[in-house]
Amino acid sequence: MKKYLCFLLLFLTYITAAGQSPKHEVRAVWLTTIGGIDWPHSYNAEAQENELTNILDQLKRAGINTILIQTRVRGTTIYPSDIEPWDGCITGTPGKKASYDPLQLCIDECHKRGMECHAWVVTIPVGKWNKLGCKQLRQKYPKLIKRIGEDGYMDPEQSQTGDYIASICKEIVTRYDVDGIHLDYIRYPETWKIKVTRSKGREYITDIVRKIYRVVKSQKPWVKLSCSPIGKYDDLRRYKAGGWNARTAVCQDAQAWLKEGLMDALFPMMYFQGNNFYPFAIDWKEQSNGRIVVPGLGIYFLDPREGKWTLDMVVRQMNVSRELGLGHCYFRSKFFTDNIKGIYDFGCRFDATPALVPPMTWAGQHAPSEPPTLTLDGNTLSWQAATDSSDAPNLFYNIYASEDFPVDINKAENLMATRLTKTSLMVPVNGKNYAVTAMNRYGQESTPAQLLLNAGRQYAAPTISKTDGRPIALPQKGKTLDAEYIVVETLGGQQVALRPYGAVLDVKGLPDGLYQLRSLGKKGRNHRIGFFSIKR
Repeated sequence: MKKYLCFLLLFLTYITAAGQSPKHEVRAVWLTTIGGIDWPHSYNAEAQENELTNILDQLKRAGINTILIQTRVRGTTIYPSDIEPWDGCITGTPGKKASYDPLQLCIDECHKRGMECHAWVVTIPVGKWNKLGCKQLRQKYPKLIKRIGEDGYMDPEQSQTGDYIASICKEIVTRYDVDGIHLDYIRYPETWKIKVTRSKGREYITDIVRKIYRVVKSQKPWVKLSCSPIGKYDDLRRYKAGGWNARTAVCQDAQAWLKEGLMDALFPMMYFQGNNFYPFAIDWKEQSNGRIVVPGLGIYFLDPREGKWTLDMVVRQMNVSRELGLGHCYFRSKFFTDNIKGIYDFGCRFDATPALVPPMTWAGQHAPSEPPTLTLDGNTLSWQAATDSSDAPNLFYNIYASEDFPVDINKAENLMATRLTKTSLMVPVNGKNYAVTAMNRYGQESTPAQLLLNAGRQYAAPTISKTDGRPIALPQKGKTLDAEYIVVETLGGQQVALRPYGAVLDVKGLPDGLYQLRSLGKKGRNHRIGFFSIKR
């Protein structure tokens, strides 16, 4: 098939060299709290706080922009819940109240670093049969919990299961400024003897998802809803899933959830190699319905105690995922920050430039206004607050810097700070120009406010003409300028007009704003020749 031939070419191309670092890309980790295997490694509150901030510092340095923190563990939580007891990972004693709120700490520290924080909610499994979480649920809802071996599971075929999990998600969303709810194990357990048809089983699981979606979006529609499905959706025409897939094996119809709009993002657990990874990654991309898909990478197999993966195996997966526009999510955090086989060092190089989480373009919200009055006083870059018409609070600001003017905000290498909540930033005065955009909670950016500090090597002393809508004079071509047409672009580089090069430029039909001019010659050569603004 054509798509697989295309994949082969991409694979051979990107097996040795990373693709261009994009401006928008999810770079995430699963931060696991069960048993404190990623965090925390102490029962002392101060030590826990210090450890978490150190972990987040490491992840920030590696370009991570999304933290999935395990919040509902096994019928237990890491925050003060009115519904379920405390998990033992915080105090060492299940049910014992902590002296602080770990979830709030993680949210605050992530936001300080310009990172998103998603509450990871384990849905169907509720732990060992006689442990606190499962035991209390059995006492409250004796018909809701099923036993398989030594473990308890919520029955996906009971309507009350969806209502109950939705109540957990509602509690988190209403109390906390999370950026997302991330559902784990939203499927039949692999050991469950499914007696209904697979079609009916998918209906049961999808009904749970719908209930959670409705309650989350009714409270805060900008909060992303995501899940971590089995890494292979189903058998493909040329590649079989080997009996382990999301849709047929465990009734997890994740691609249908994307099409129905029930999920904003998927993090498929693609802990496989070779033809068990690449064709299925392409399938997730092709069926993404314009939503966010982020392959989960099984970097725990780099640990000799877990598997026999080599670093180059993960490198190839990351290169191909980037070329497909998919991003990457590490499982788990500690294997990454422990730098097993050099994965952290590579991640720092691979994600050397910052990236923004892709915007929720499907939400139908408008971008904020451009930040007004951008100024530099000493080392302090300042701007006034922008305005936003969306239903979400708290605008963020992204800072860009470049020797060129105007600063191209489409280039990832120009992005220097993300998701700031304040309206000032200490910056180096190093001959660069600056631009600032406002961004709402849906990830939609305004046009940039531009500040010219350095004319730059390429654009010496640019002139800005002003007009109230009347034609403006163009520079004479002289003998050296190969110019047949004049191209009018926004500062972001979007072409808005193409006209023959003459003595004047008619701006009729262009809205008020700031534009750049380029000449276009016979051989396709183009040169920036100036700027102009329209204010009627």
